[in-house]
Parts: sequence; structure tokens; C-alpha cells
Amino acid sequence: MKRFLGELRLWLEALLRHLPGSTGILARRYYYRGRFRQCGLKPSILASVTIRGTENISIGNSSSIGLYSQLYAGQARSDQIRLKIGNNVYLNSNVMVNADSGGMISIGDNVLIGPNVVIRASDHGITASKIPMREQPHIAGNIHIEDDVWLGANVVVTRDVRIGRGAVVAAGAVVTKDVKAGSIAGGVPAKFIKSRH
Repeated sequence: MKRFLGELRLWLEALLRHLPGSTGILARRYYYRGRFRQCGLKPSILASVTIRGTENISIGNSSSIGLYSQLYAGQARSDQIRLKIGNNVYLNSNVMVNADSGGMISIGDNVLIGPNVVIRASDHGITASKIPMREQPHIAGNIHIEDDVWLGANVVVTRDVRIGRGAVVAAGAVVTKDVKAGSIAGGVPAKFIKSRH
């Protein structure tokens, strides 16, 4: 019976995922409101969004998840929220925010995330040369994106970094170290370019 109900839920989510227009947004809002660990007012989840681990996700007021985006926060309920999205956060299309495999991600308020951004809080291990990388354990970490940050298109954010309040990360950058508050960073790996002030 449990397996059947799980399968039924997957079918329902697949149907909801593809409902177009404002009707689809409303249907997804009411469905996920009951599934997220915490859910603010008026979240907007556009069509074709994949969400796994809803019980480990918190989303704030008036935040928007763009077309084809993916949110992952583990398969089993955690003792703490693994993925926290603040108020007025905008995820553009095809964004992956992955707090799976023991990682944790927090995104502050009024954050803009451009298309094709990847934010991943864990990596595959690579140290055991005689074991295929896909079989090595994940190395989990934390990512903190503070308030009023803008991540340009195609940015990659790796584990164990903090992006400070009011920072801008240029398109195509790979963030492997902390980005100071109020700064502009870019490049591979991302480096300080200048202060916004």
C-alpha cells in the first residue's frame, strides 16, 4: 500500500509539474504549501520544476522558481532544514539548487539568481584512485548566500562558501571561495573585481 501511495504521489506531481499558466502556478502553490517544511505566502513555482525532499525545504514569501529549475534537499526528513530560500528570491529558468547528500544551502532575502546557475553543497570524492568516482562517498558542505545578492547567468557555486550581502557574481563565474559583502566577483575561479560602493 505504501509503495502504491508513493507511486500515486509521483503521478500527481508529474501532472502538476506540467500544468500551464496561472492555474498551474496556483495548483502547485497549494500542493507544495502542505509539503514544504515551511512555506511563506504566494510562492510562485512555474511549470516543469522538479522538487525532491520537500520536507527539508523552507521557502519564504513571494519567491519565484523559474521554468525547468530543480530543487533537491535529500530523500528522508532531516532534523534540520537543508534548503532555505528567503523572501522575494527569484530563481530564473533552469537553475539547480542541490542540498542533497548531507549538504545545506541557505539563500537570503531579495536574491536574484540568473538562468542556468548551479548551487551544489556536496562533491563526489576523488581520493581513492582504485574506486570509480561515481562510487566514492560525497563530501558535504554548506553554502550561505546572504541578502540582496545577484548571481549572473551560468554561475557555479561550490560547497563551503559564503557570498556576502549585496555582492554581485558575474556571469559564468565559478565560486570556490567566499565573496565579500558589497563586492563584485568574476572569473574561473571567481576573484574580487571591485567594490560596489
